[in-house]
Amino acid sequence: MASAAPTAATTGAASGRIATASGAGGWATVRRGLSLSPEILQGIWVTLLLAAVSTVGRVIVPVGVQQTIDTGINAPGGPDVGRIVTLVLLAAGAVLLTGLCAYLVNVRLFTATEAGLATLRTTAFRRIHDLSTLTQNTERRGALVSRVTSDVDTISTFVQFGGLILFISLGQIVVATVLMAVYSWWLALLVWVAFLPLFLSLRPLQKLLSVRFAAVRENVGLMLGGISEAVVGADTIRAYGAERRTQGRIDAGVEEHRRTATSAGVFASSIFASGTLVSGLAVAAVVGVGVWAGVGGALTIGELLAFLFLVQLFTQPVQIATEMLNELQNALAGWRRVIAVLDTPADIADPAGSPGATPVPPGPVTARFEGVTYAYPDGPQVLKDIDLEIPAQARVAVVGETGSGKTTLAKLLTRLQDPATGRVLLNGVDLRDVPFSSLRRRVVLVPQEGFLFDVSLRENIRLARPGATDEAVDLVVTEMGLQPWLEGLPHGLDTRVGQRGESLSAGERQLVAVARAYLADPDLLVLDEATSAVDPATEVRLNRALDGLTRGRTSVAIAHRLSTAEAADLVVVVDAGRVVETGTSVELVRAGGVYARLHASWVAQRSDDSAPVDPAGPSTGSTAFGTRGAADDVEVDA
Repeated sequence: MASAAPTAATTGAASGRIATASGAGGWATVRRGLSLSPEILQGIWVTLLLAAVSTVGRVIVPVGVQQTIDTGINAPGGPDVGRIVTLVLLAAGAVLLTGLCAYLVNVRLFTATEAGLATLRTTAFRRIHDLSTLTQNTERRGALVSRVTSDVDTISTFVQFGGLILFISLGQIVVATVLMAVYSWWLALLVWVAFLPLFLSLRPLQKLLSVRFAAVRENVGLMLGGISEAVVGADTIRAYGAERRTQGRIDAGVEEHRRTATSAGVFASSIFASGTLVSGLAVAAVVGVGVWAGVGGALTIGELLAFLFLVQLFTQPVQIATEMLNELQNALAGWRRVIAVLDTPADIADPAGSPGATPVPPGPVTARFEGVTYAYPDGPQVLKDIDLEIPAQARVAVVGETGSGKTTLAKLLTRLQDPATGRVLLNGVDLRDVPFSSLRRRVVLVPQEGFLFDVSLRENIRLARPGATDEAVDLVVTEMGLQPWLEGLPHGLDTRVGQRGESLSAGERQLVAVARAYLADPDLLVLDEATSAVDPATEVRLNRALDGLTRGRTSVAIAHRLSTAEAADLVVVVDAGRVVETGTSVELVRAGGVYARLHASWVAQRSDDSAPVDPAGPSTGSTAFGTRGAADDVEVDA
């Protein structure tokens, strides 16, 4: 069953951008974040019970001091040593129990947090991979990486430390308030009157702080993106003497991060300083009024000392809480950036599991474009009303000038993008209905520059079929005739290729990319001129492999060399986003259209060759479908 039309979530033209960070309120963000990391809340009630015991245990010392002084040291008839010893031992036991509970709380919280945030990282990373390359390209790679790394780290820091401290602080404030009221309700009221203006101002201050920390997280992503780009492009930067300009951009990013981080830090410090100032004033007021009350007989010495201890238990968490609220804003900013990635619609959605999901029917693959139109976001149409059929087991070359839309055709055929209107079908099934598991098994793209991972050659080739045996990989390189090349490497197929395959030449990396496709054994092969980066010596070997790889299967080559078109069974000419000609190379040369003009330009570049050239006949040279004589082909912008 074919989809009638693409939806906003499945068309590349719908959005093509990472979602903007949500402006949801703090608690809404925390609830959403915790729902994405359910492990954090597993066993939370046991953790909270232990935290409550730990919090209540903190008031043992003030109560013990009061009881020891009033009923032990100042007991009627003189100090009661037995009672003093008993009270001290009970207080010591309570302190030990409090410490044990605090330890267990930390262990449980660290374990649950790391498990939950690991789930969040995995989910965010998977979501990034679900997004199309078009959507990914709207943000620097380093900035995307920061959403999965440093932004999650800010959440980890708060949940492991700040969340626990905030909970204990709030509990400690409540317990301290209750006990202060027991000893002297009017002194307790005095403490709250001192802190009330600070409490009332926290909410608007936190909103202002949230804006500053959101800017900090945004600039961290931009800074990491710039640094990552400069590291990856180091050779190009050196080659063009652009070190100073690059350093200037990096310096500007670092300076902008410094400015926003300093602004947020100064503002946060002012809130913390306000808490410290109010705490000092509250203690001073209690000391002054409490001594006056003690002289009048309203308080005993033990009760006054206990009250001062309780004031410290009240003011300490207030100061800590103001600082942790700052960490909360930093964590919320990070949470929102991660959630923004998860809320970005997957414009290329996997239909697996949906009622209309249909695998590609078995057998040779026929591809068809029906009324296909495509435009990049905020851009003009690059393909217009494409109607095209690619026969099964045919070698097809797509040619056209730069910007004509031929590469976009390849992206639509491999479902790296979806059409804005129309359909692309394989054996009669709309690609939007084909599960990725079926599509990636039946259709393989060999790009101009094959990406390699920092593992061995064998593992890079095995990427096409993770379950392939070593013998299967060995057979591939044997059939491709790669043994002479492998013998020159330190460890043959077990040689590590380095980051992005940088220990290999561009041509060698392309050999590995073609070997992957060979191992995948697809029914439809799409080649973005796989021989363009290969040196002449490697080219002969590679073209022999390509000849075997494309024989008997449907293959589409984005042709930058017209000899590729001459070797094809069918040539598709794209001009200004439209398919303007189809046929064999000989037929199109004789027709005198766009292809004939491109062919004439190619022939003119070879005019210094002493051998006569039949403008309507096959040339010699390398092709994406194999070798046609001498490897002296000339590339044109086709």
